[in-house]
Amino acid sequence: MSSLISRLGLERERNVQKLFPEPVSLCLLYKASHHGFTMYALREKSENQGRFVLTVYLETGAVRGGYISKHLARQACADPKAFVFSVDEKSATSFPVQDHSKAFLFEGQKVAFGDCLQLLSENKKMYVVSKPDDIYGDFWAEETADCLEVEVHRVQDVGDVLLNPWMEVAWTENHKEELRQNLVSFKPSEVLSKARVLLLGPVGSGKSSFINSIRSVMYRHVFLMPYVGTMQDGFTKKLKSYEIRAQKGGPPTPLTLCDVLALGESEETGLTLHDTLEVIKGHVPEGHKFQSNAPINPATAGYQLAPALKDRIHCVAFVLDATEVHLYSKSLQDKLKELRWEISDMDIPHVILLTKVDQVCKAVEADVQYVYRSRIVKERMHKAAELMGLPVSFVLPVKNYSSGRSVDCNTDILLLSALNCMLCSIDDWLEDYTPSPQEIEQQRQTF
Repeated sequence: MSSLISRLGLERERNVQKLFPEPVSLCLLYKASHHGFTMYALREKSENQGRFVLTVYLETGAVRGGYISKHLARQACADPKAFVFSVDEKSATSFPVQDHSKAFLFEGQKVAFGDCLQLLSENKKMYVVSKPDDIYGDFWAEETADCLEVEVHRVQDVGDVLLNPWMEVAWTENHKEELRQNLVSFKPSEVLSKARVLLLGPVGSGKSSFINSIRSVMYRHVFLMPYVGTMQDGFTKKLKSYEIRAQKGGPPTPLTLCDVLALGESEETGLTLHDTLEVIKGHVPEGHKFQSNAPINPATAGYQLAPALKDRIHCVAFVLDATEVHLYSKSLQDKLKELRWEISDMDIPHVILLTKVDQVCKAVEADVQYVYRSRIVKERMHKAAELMGLPVSFVLPVKNYSSGRSVDCNTDILLLSALNCMLCSIDDWLEDYTPSPQEIEQQRQTF
């Protein structure tokens, strides 16, 4: 799981990284104490994931490992780049393979780097047998020792992943719960009890999936909505508001996410500029079905002639697809920019949600923790900011839940962090907002 923490620790991890001739990062794939002390679990989590490091933590206190520059597979493997190593907090020492034709073997209940490092599994326990050999050399005394922990890390080039993140995030359960509590306890102001965030974006950008994902975070399991998908013209046709609840069946939080028809290439396709602004101003009734040839006006059924503050949109999130943002047509770019300028003139807070960041970077796909170290994600964030004429700090990368049924701590943190930024922008906006006497009286009557 991407939320797992390696037993290596920062100092030992850095020492292992120094064993490679080029800068690398380590991505934890398998942790025996979490996934199980079995070869089946090790193979299931690590097979065909690229070059890897196997690390064993022995009862004796020693930490040893081996590296193969090829995929983990159930077979013998020749590899002239293979090596075994020992590591502690001060340094790491590697021992290159001498007979590379026998560098690695995975069969049955054994993973072996020659005879010097043999990992075996029996009765849901793992132990190491070490013997001097002519494959790697004579440097470890012959011994048999039980494993306190076993880990497999994928070795990744930092051509894709930077050594240091440009934004620090605490990828912990505690931080996730803090962000979750920030949402639950959010209080907009004395004149506004609920904040409404409008999601705007092209077809397939992930608007509905984002709502689905936020509900998944709060419900602690992947929430399935039947109308989330990839129809050519999008699933959402109406104005639909979703109260975000603290838990399934629980009380609503002060946040409502609003979904609308997707933006098209022109005013004739998708949501029009006019109708978008009518939604933001609060004139459009819930459930209104958008039609480009029937613009919203005071004669529209349910039209709110004098919307209260609670009926308006308090933040706009432009939802852009990281896999497509650099390919958007000029007409779509022009439409997005025009919307952005109109919303800015209305003094409405707005941000960019950059979705599908896991689909542009393999490292992020494997572990969301790499999102602020990924070169390609950083590039797409800057592209999105440039397109919309906003600072890159306004771009919030997210990974929506699109498969599986279990939620992931780090994905939750990324999603909740995006929401937290929206709530902060609303809070800042309300700080300078001066309500009219009528709004104060309207709000007083709602409590």
